[in-house]
Amino acid sequence: MSYTDPQSTDPRTEPPGTVHRVETKSTAALLSEALNHVSGLVRKEVDLARAEMSRAVSRAAIGIALLVGAVILSLTALNVLAAAFVAWLAETGIGAGWSALIVGGVILVIAAILVKVGINRVKAVTNAPKRSAESIRRDAAAVKGAIND
Repeated sequence: MSYTDPQSTDPRTEPPGTVHRVETKSTAALLSEALNHVSGLVRKEVDLARAEMSRAVSRAAIGIALLVGAVILSLTALNVLAAAFVAWLAETGIGAGWSALIVGGVILVIAAILVKVGINRVKAVTNAPKRSAESIRRDAAAVKGAIND
């Protein structure tokens, strides 16, 4: 590093008639520089979006894992409660076999109802894009008709 005398860069101490060069850039250079800045900005925005998506996926994965754990524990609890209900029915005087058959039948009916409702809901969702596609076709036909008129 070299030492620069502070007085040598001070314009007040320069001799009169000293000409300072002001660098001017061409329009192409300015445009190129602006495009480089925009490109860098877009790149940084994409990196930020990628980081946000990564964080969101990580959170979703943890949420799904917790839900799977909850389902497993719920199934275990349902088995224990069903066994307790069978034992209670058996104590009331109904035979153990009949108690298990009654509890199993009730659970099977509930499961069948849930399956039926679930299938109907899934069918309703899969029909939605067909309606949207048909609506888009009608709109496109209307636009074509308006253009041709």
